[in-house]
Amino acid sequence: MKNLFLIVLCYLTLFDVLAQATQIIQNLENQKSDYEKVAMQIWEWAEVGYQEEKSSALLQKTLSMAGFSIQARVAEIPTSFIAEYGQGEPIIAILAEFDALPGVSQKALPIKEAVIIGGAGHACGHHLFGTASVAAGIAVKDWLKNNGVKGTIRVYGTPAEEGGAGKVYMVRAGLFDDVDAVLHWHPGNNNGANPGSSLANKSAKFRFYGEASHAAASPERGRSALDGVEAMNQMVNMLREHVPQETRIHYVITSGGEAPNVVPAFAEAFYYVRNPDVANVKSIFERVVSAAEGAAIGTGTRMDYEVIHGLYNLMPNETLSELMFKNLQLVGGFNYDAEEKKFAEKILNTYSGDYSMEQASQIQPYSLAPKGSSGSTDVGDISWKVPTAGMSAATWVPGTSAHTWQAVAAGGTSIGIKGMMVAAKTITLTAVDLYLNPSITEKAEKELQKKIGNNEPYEALIGNRKPPLDYRK
Repeated sequence: MKNLFLIVLCYLTLFDVLAQATQIIQNLENQKSDYEKVAMQIWEWAEVGYQEEKSSALLQKTLSMAGFSIQARVAEIPTSFIAEYGQGEPIIAILAEFDALPGVSQKALPIKEAVIIGGAGHACGHHLFGTASVAAGIAVKDWLKNNGVKGTIRVYGTPAEEGGAGKVYMVRAGLFDDVDAVLHWHPGNNNGANPGSSLANKSAKFRFYGEASHAAASPERGRSALDGVEAMNQMVNMLREHVPQETRIHYVITSGGEAPNVVPAFAEAFYYVRNPDVANVKSIFERVVSAAEGAAIGTGTRMDYEVIHGLYNLMPNETLSELMFKNLQLVGGFNYDAEEKKFAEKILNTYSGDYSMEQASQIQPYSLAPKGSSGSTDVGDISWKVPTAGMSAATWVPGTSAHTWQAVAAGGTSIGIKGMMVAAKTITLTAVDLYLNPSITEKAEKELQKKIGNNEPYEALIGNRKPPLDYRK
């Protein structure tokens, strides 16, 4: 009889949990149109890193109206904020991004057509990212309040993920020191919650200073800053043969002179150095600096450089990822309606590959992703300080790559909104589980400390520089 009672009690508890999850999912679905308006407004504004004044203000207003206290302009960043509700532990954080990318303006159409030629666009879907995170934060707040559960929910407004490393400055300021777990997501072309890593990354602008002169009448008097940049680029390109094969080194010449008949007195190259291990990034970056120094000596110019951003690789946390995956399975994907299918078919015709729009309705199998298999993100720095887990949602037509006009286009349609709500629901359910089972955060913290192991203590790659608030100007 006792065993029967325990079995019945177990089933009743499971039924209650599922009923509660169903209610949370339905409540968020009922508010979809409200959050769609927020996301589409941010999509239209398309503000780039550290210039997201209107986007940040809208998210802050949405949270404030829902009962959150707001701490704005944190870590010396005008568009950053922390929204908080509740008291006591555990303290669960949800990350919200909202910056756009320059040069990828696009209408919500399945053909390439800019809103403003050369303008910015949400080619990484951060309008959806920030809005879904705010939606999840508010849903968690409602659950805490309605159920009288002790704990604190925070939504971190994190600007300038695209090359500005906003989160790194927030980590350096100690704003995550008391957090027990961090949850985040990212737009993508499928639904998944695998505990993957990323590439550590350090960037800098290398500036060469020469001597201007008439390029035909008196070239011997000149010292070309552009020669310095080109010599540096040549040496770095030879360096590629002698670095670990997973390394990625990218550069652009951001200034090369004004006229061919004037020896350039100033030139600049902007470099990224990436590798799955932060220690490798540090050492390879120093070799790039040495190449720049040698180029300056060889061309008779002067060189200095400014570190723009630096990111650690993501530290995957399987404890939290397994929990998030379980909730993603519960939420499930979504199906395209007739209009969405027409849109997706036209998008699919713009690139090659065997992709099916059915991907949006499916959940990718759970697996530990290869180390450093993706790009770079400033979430990496947070993940070295606090147990962190993330997921992707199918906000783009399957096969779509980030940072493309196709991503901007789909993100401005109902396809993006449906994927956004998958993320909001999954993050909410995951946070609720963490409040109900504090032992999960304890296990996640032990896993983090074990993985950090004998690595050097975390130290931001940006040094003591201030946020580069003008890096997109």
